[in-house]
Amino acid sequence: MTATAKRRALAAATESDPRWAAVLARDARADGRFYYSVQSTGVYCRPSCAARQARPENVRFHASCADAERAGYRPCRRCKPDQPPLAQQHAQKVAAACRLIDSADSLPDLATLAAAVGLSRYHFHRLFKQRTGLTPKAYAAARRAERVRNGLQQHDTVTAAIFDAGFNANSRFYAQADAVLGMTPGDYRAGGARTVIRFAIGQCTLGAILVAQSERGVCAISLGDDAEPLLHELQDRFPRAELIGGDADFERLVATVVGFVEAPALGLDLPLDVRGTAFQQRVWQALREIPPGETASYRDIARRIGAPQAVRAVAGACAANVLAVAIPCHRVVRTDGSLSGYRWGVARKQALLAREAKP
Repeated sequence: MTATAKRRALAAATESDPRWAAVLARDARADGRFYYSVQSTGVYCRPSCAARQARPENVRFHASCADAERAGYRPCRRCKPDQPPLAQQHAQKVAAACRLIDSADSLPDLATLAAAVGLSRYHFHRLFKQRTGLTPKAYAAARRAERVRNGLQQHDTVTAAIFDAGFNANSRFYAQADAVLGMTPGDYRAGGARTVIRFAIGQCTLGAILVAQSERGVCAISLGDDAEPLLHELQDRFPRAELIGGDADFERLVATVVGFVEAPALGLDLPLDVRGTAFQQRVWQALREIPPGETASYRDIARRIGAPQAVRAVAGACAANVLAVAIPCHRVVRTDGSLSGYRWGVARKQALLAREAKP
């Protein structure tokens, strides 16, 4: 066999191997499944390597790094195939930064965090937001808010809880208290004491419906088979709030909400009392921008809020939503278009989507 014929045979063997398509596409999903070496350079790479494309006749495939090294090849300095995949390295760096933020008494500055994980400030900031959906500053604020909520249940005084959470002054926290807690710290610590919530329970075509309203706006729209579990859930959320059954005026508001649930395309022109973390609120706002009759995947929402890696966190925010239909998490589906879970039952999700799809 001539040298030319041999090269053609080697190229044909490589091109007929399904792994070659992954190399041509630089498919990161294939990383770790196999490795390829390049005879002309003496190195081996992962499929996603961004190095110049090798000629197919020079390529050999290997099941592991050890196999490639036994064959006499050295790791590529660009894609570093003998180290964890890049996505895993990034996840480890972000996790390390999160642990550093969680354990610090005050928020480390961006340069300190970036240096701790071996990245530039710009690269670290971009990577952190991609993975978590939040900037380091917003993540720290959310964690402090969580510590305050927990601390208010454990400490003897509000001040002790505020300082223990990492706030340097009472005034800094009180300026944010309404957005973080939905009430004053003292009222939150007392389980919602002095908070007045009006509510009513009715029926709609989807079953029982509970509508509740605080001074700030509608704070709950819940659906279920029976009214009693819906009321218990409201009581658990506000264990010491003053719950007042609806009067005639409130019944009209409930009728408006029921009408909206029956025909979401009409919209709901009522103030909402939306309580959640900074990330959750960004997700919920993105959900409210999905028009009736359309759907989006969890990955779509993650991209829209600028956090393409935070797909699971988006799903968690959807599950935490307590305002059925008003924040339309029923319009979020899997990537293949199939239905995923729904706080108030997949059957109701299906019914809502079918209702909105009607001309």
